[in-house]
Amino acid sequence: MKVSKEQVAEHRTRIMVAAARLFRQRGFDHVTVADVMTEAGLTHGAFYGHFPSKEALIAEAVGHALPSVANSPDPRRPAADYADGYLSVRHRNNRATSCLFSSLGTEAARGSADLRHSMTQAIRYRIDYLAADVDGGTSHARRRAAIAAWASMVGAMVLARIVDDDEFSREILSETRASLPLR
Repeated sequence: MKVSKEQVAEHRTRIMVAAARLFRQRGFDHVTVADVMTEAGLTHGAFYGHFPSKEALIAEAVGHALPSVANSPDPRRPAADYADGYLSVRHRNNRATSCLFSSLGTEAARGSADLRHSMTQAIRYRIDYLAADVDGGTSHARRRAAIAAWASMVGAMVLARIVDDDEFSREILSETRASLPLR
């Protein structure tokens, strides 16, 4: 049975969304192509009609899920509000839809050039986004503060997920938020 161009595009999107969710939950190495296709509601054999390899899927799925001007639902949301949501227990607990940097950053550092390029572009986007709402007299000072804020937020989320003490985890999140120069 012939599939329309619209259906092909829809299937590809379903595959990327399912893959991004599973990668955040389990990591790249613990997700198979079969897992992704089952999650997307498609057959395993259909995968290679969309992607030449799992590595290609990783790069595209992560790129699709990363923040950018093109896919940001609300690019003018105040950075302070963004930080409040990011450094929350809800975000910490919801790895499947959480930030790709805090769930996959260390794995992505060992990823393909395409994956690292997508991640680099998204990091630039997030830093530029935060630089608009941080304290600082010059553009250089605002950029420095934005880099420090973003690094602190991602690092805090990683640490909050690592520790096995919920009170300590919450403290990491709240104290990091209190330290950020976001207005």
